[in-house]
Amino acid sequence: MSGSSADGSPTGEDSADANTVAWRDLLAETMSRLTAGGVVDAEISARRIIEEASGFDGAELGPNLHTLATVRGVAHLDSMVTRRLAGEPLQYVVGRWGFRHLDLMVDGRVLIPRPETEEVVGWAIAELTAMRAAASASGDPERSFTAVDLGTGSGAIGLSILAEVDDVDVWLTDRSADALAVARANLVGLSRRAARGRVAEGSWFDALPDELANSIDLIVSNPPYIAAAETLPAEVVEWEPNGALVAGESGDEDLLHLVGESSRWLTPTGVLVMELAPSQAERIAQVAASSFSDVAIRTDLSDRQRAVIARQPIL
Repeated sequence: MSGSSADGSPTGEDSADANTVAWRDLLAETMSRLTAGGVVDAEISARRIIEEASGFDGAELGPNLHTLATVRGVAHLDSMVTRRLAGEPLQYVVGRWGFRHLDLMVDGRVLIPRPETEEVVGWAIAELTAMRAAASASGDPERSFTAVDLGTGSGAIGLSILAEVDDVDVWLTDRSADALAVARANLVGLSRRAARGRVAEGSWFDALPDELANSIDLIVSNPPYIAAAETLPAEVVEWEPNGALVAGESGDEDLLHLVGESSRWLTPTGVLVMELAPSQAERIAQVAASSFSDVAIRTDLSDRQRAVIARQPIL
């Protein structure tokens, strides 16, 4: 139990004592251990682990590296280093990761949020922005919107929309109760805006209440799109949830399901936004063209086809 000595200095398990050292020295030692252990991103991992153990984030760390570590902080540091040396992804080791403007809790129950998905969120938000402009032009500037993030995982997509777009109700769905527990925790972190978020368990559209049919403005999803026989990095296979990655034998099963079922849930001006593999974009866009009036492919910052956007379902 923590306390203070007669001179006012901290004592107990959280105090710095003669057996602890400055965070600067622990940063160097951590980097050395990770490098020796073959961790590819040893420098990045070491800094993030030290940030998490010390409680000094980002720009706060540098000015506080002279601070003596607490006994508890050192124990937490050692635990994280051991996990990283065992191959566990850094995001899971530190337990949280930045995504656009959010700091999301992440662990082995959900996929690690990735930069390309941040771009998908940007495209989805652009569609909502265009809808709002159209509503204002038609004399309905106060109109609210409904968006659904199917297969939400950590909640990265849906919660980013909630955080960045005004007057939108967002449904977060997933068939995994474990994933939804993470999404709920992250939803709480949005404070006031969390009131417009809804969490529902179920496989794809089965999670939604019937009254949402023909009333959703935006459906966005980063579904499983990996084929069963496809080779993935060992770190992904060993640590991330397989069910959120692999769709089936061909890899496009879930994408095709979303295209086929979205029309009856969207408004006449509604939009479907799906992340996918570059090799799938042309085929999925071609299939979507039979159900939507306007279909486009978006290319990510690496110049790879990364998303299909389908507008105005053909009823």
